[in-house]
Amino acid sequence: MGPIEAVAFLLVATSGWAVVATRDPLPQSIIAGFFGLTLSILFLVLQAPDVALSEMVVGAVAFPLMVLLTVAKTRSRGAR
Repeated sequence: MGPIEAVAFLLVATSGWAVVATRDPLPQSIIAGFFGLTLSILFLVLQAPDVALSEMVVGAVAFPLMVLLTVAKTRSRGAR
């Protein structure tokens, strides 16, 4: 394993830990988006560009967006 792979694995492990350690849903969704981005970088480093593109769309864009929309909708209903 080369140094680039080691750095990519370390970034994924650190951002994964940050997602688990964060309790508030709003910052957790932002960190989860960063986690998806680091996973797609790892997949690029491991020479899997098709998986990296899929992960970028789902993990870095779609999932955090859905969580943010859900949190916004539930908080607006709770304010009534």
